[in-house]
Amino acid sequence: MFPIPFENQYVTLGEGFFARTRPTPVSGPVLIRFNHGLSEQMNLDMGDVALDQLAQWFSGNQVPEGAEPLSMAYAGHQFGFYTPQLGDGRAILLGEVVGQDGRNYEIQLKGSGRTVYSRNGDGRSPLGPVLREYLVSEAMYHLGVPTTRALAAVATGDAVYREEVLPGGVLTRVASSFVRVGTFEYHARHSGQEGVKKLADHVISRSFPELSESENPYLSLLETVIERQASLIAKWMQFGFIHGVMNTDNMSIVGETIDYGPCAFMDGFTVNRVFSSIDQQGRYAYDNQPGIALWNLTRFAECLVLIIDSEVNVAVEAVRPALEKFQTLYEKSWMAGMQAKCGFISDGQNIEPLQGLLIKQLLSLMHECSSDFTITFYELSRLGDQAGKRDQEFLRQFVSRQPVACDWLVKWRTALSTRGVVQKQRQSQMQSVNPLYIPRNHLIEEAIRSAEDHGDFSVFHELHEVLKTPFARQKGKQRYQSPPNPGQEVKQTFCGT
Repeated sequence: MFPIPFENQYVTLGEGFFARTRPTPVSGPVLIRFNHGLSEQMNLDMGDVALDQLAQWFSGNQVPEGAEPLSMAYAGHQFGFYTPQLGDGRAILLGEVVGQDGRNYEIQLKGSGRTVYSRNGDGRSPLGPVLREYLVSEAMYHLGVPTTRALAAVATGDAVYREEVLPGGVLTRVASSFVRVGTFEYHARHSGQEGVKKLADHVISRSFPELSESENPYLSLLETVIERQASLIAKWMQFGFIHGVMNTDNMSIVGETIDYGPCAFMDGFTVNRVFSSIDQQGRYAYDNQPGIALWNLTRFAECLVLIIDSEVNVAVEAVRPALEKFQTLYEKSWMAGMQAKCGFISDGQNIEPLQGLLIKQLLSLMHECSSDFTITFYELSRLGDQAGKRDQEFLRQFVSRQPVACDWLVKWRTALSTRGVVQKQRQSQMQSVNPLYIPRNHLIEEAIRSAEDHGDFSVFHELHEVLKTPFARQKGKQRYQSPPNPGQEVKQTFCGT
């Protein structure tokens, strides 16, 4: 008996929500990596399954018993412009399972061939984007950021044609839901109130059952999604992460990071940094992410207006306060995270003006000096309550403004002294939120080049192992904590479609 106990609820939504789609077989699937830890969490017994069999299942060559493969329909605003039909152009949802924790897990193949939503695409993925998404999504999980996760990566043995001929791959990714803001936009446009209500009821039932008891479940759904997105974007900002393509079809209703295309973690800090090769105007720059999240959530609210109240004006007035709360929710979440990164123990309710000022001054200095985002905060976490030798490691990030940085350190230590926190306790707390290892762009590129050019996945595997424990110093892994040399810097990232 196949060890995946599928519970396929999305198919019950019926015609118009998806197209039944079977994966297109590949010629020579080889398993690169399987996530046994996630598999156990999902209550899947894969321990005794042969690697060749896993490659067949997670390449799409064999559809497991009980799966009902489909591609989801959705629309989306792409760089601010509405596209009425997008859909899963290279992704196929196999089905859903309930894990050991009682949570829902949806299993999706990405890069498994053409669907009715592929338009002019081939439905395939080059191997590079598969490895990138596996590494970055799993790194995000271990950093504590809500995210889709990677269950398996498979090399297909087939070529994919882009600007050049590349080896192909298939990623199996997992989410608590693959419903997006764009999914609601599609049904608001194509099936109106009936479609939006049907989709909202499904989301509430599967992801937020507690909302069914609310006075207005649909308004509560909006409020919940706003809260989750405010918290998520704050976490991105606290780690120097840039999503790169925050279209509405790439915003998850359940508040998980989804679609790791032209994404990147910053090395040198620049507030308006852009990595995506297709973001020519900087719409999705680092410092624009909170505002874009609110813009996307407003599009979501416009869909829910259809079902929140029979009177449109009443519904609009109901959603307005919810949207207006986003900025406050975001700033509260962001500040709480930044207080922790800087060693300021907070009760989560009150923000001392001096702490807020010091945080903003530090970020301003980092921007002026292009300080390495991750190293700056990690070195700060190692400093004592009194000036010492380690100060130089921190100040090295501010070569052009060292006197100002020294002055900042004096003020920081003064602020710490008023809290009466024991040094070791503070350092431990800071190092629990300031990682030493992140999936730096040049390291990911090394892993991709080794795999694509030489068929060597050892670089990928070693990097993945390092990223599983991002907050603890690992013996012999110095190179994984270092920023790129000038010749290694990756200045643009690509989506791979």
